[in-house]
Amino acid sequence: MDTQRIDHLLATYRDGLLGSTIPFWFPRTVDTEKGGFMFSRARDGALLDTDKAIWLQGRAVWTLSTLYADVEARPEWLRWAKHGLDFLRAHGFDLDGRMFFLVDREGRPLRKRRYIFSETFMIAGLAAYGRAAGDRAAVAEAKALYVRILGHLNTPGALPPKWDPETRPMQGLAIPMIMTVTAQILRQAMDDPTFCNGWIDHYIGRIRDHFMHPELQTVLEAVGPNGEFLDHFDGRTLNPGHAIEAAWFILEEARHRGGDPALMKMGLTILDWMWARGWDREHGGITYFVDVKGLPVQEYWHDMKFWWPQNEAIIATLMAYQLTGDAKYEAWHRQIHDWTYARFPDREHGEWYGYLHRDGRVSSTLKGNTYKGAFHVPRMELICWKLMERIKAGQVGAARLP
Repeated sequence: MDTQRIDHLLATYRDGLLGSTIPFWFPRTVDTEKGGFMFSRARDGALLDTDKAIWLQGRAVWTLSTLYADVEARPEWLRWAKHGLDFLRAHGFDLDGRMFFLVDREGRPLRKRRYIFSETFMIAGLAAYGRAAGDRAAVAEAKALYVRILGHLNTPGALPPKWDPETRPMQGLAIPMIMTVTAQILRQAMDDPTFCNGWIDHYIGRIRDHFMHPELQTVLEAVGPNGEFLDHFDGRTLNPGHAIEAAWFILEEARHRGGDPALMKMGLTILDWMWARGWDREHGGITYFVDVKGLPVQEYWHDMKFWWPQNEAIIATLMAYQLTGDAKYEAWHRQIHDWTYARFPDREHGEWYGYLHRDGRVSSTLKGNTYKGAFHVPRMELICWKLMERIKAGQVGAARLP
């Protein structure tokens, strides 16, 4: 990667984060009257809805706390993070210890789902805040909630099943993925990594043994209890951006462990397979859903370009290049970065559009809703900024490969 490109990318990620993304969300989303954040926003930041998705509250606490810890100790970042955490503690939990998915502005419950994502992003927020503020009680709270989730996941009937387990038992990729990255975030805040390392090993092993299918050269989203391929709509549907996100979780773990060869090979293999599946050769960008057999996909939005798969592909390709120095990954990163930055960022009002048609036209101008908030874009910008600093310092290709 030439010097001019390095300087351009470093500035793009850094300035996008600090000059566009964070100022778009904060302080306008901070609800000073009722607590928490209101992320449902129009293109110009105007408020569209006052309901609050619990997982977005936790994600925002993570974002603000991580900025405070890793970028600059701005008092308002930590203050806003604490503001979000206070709302979550007061209104996020049901009486059974599980968390709600959606509450109204005052924090009254609207919706509770079968998933554990509200809880995992609560853990991420607690751990990041604890690390930023030096709050050991918050870190202990995060670990205790992780243990509680493990209990839910390993107790039959504790979580309502998505599929009837008697007719067709299935498991999804999302659980080992989120439990891996949540343990990685928790580990950053803990003195002893033993607990987190054990669960990271466990869940990465499940991805490897159950969801990676070399005979198909793919990572499946839903499989049988022991990784069986299920030749039905749900079993055939791939989410390339999601699996590419898993690839960089694993590559980051390889880096953390000094360039672990097996993890490096696993992460790069997933990226290679899912780039081939997901990159739209006609229009560019990462497609949302594809069928593993090339058959029609049942979801009607299958060919749209959502913001977050592009974010994950930008991270994964840049991380792969930084770790290996392989020109293939530099080329892929150039492809996805240039395609994405020509279409998603809003040059006038800041932040990114969330939803494009297959050909790259904007489908909706909204900036935030129940699913899009202050997370995927700023996480990508922060990670890629730091990766570019390593690249600028000549730290390219230092990883040991098998």
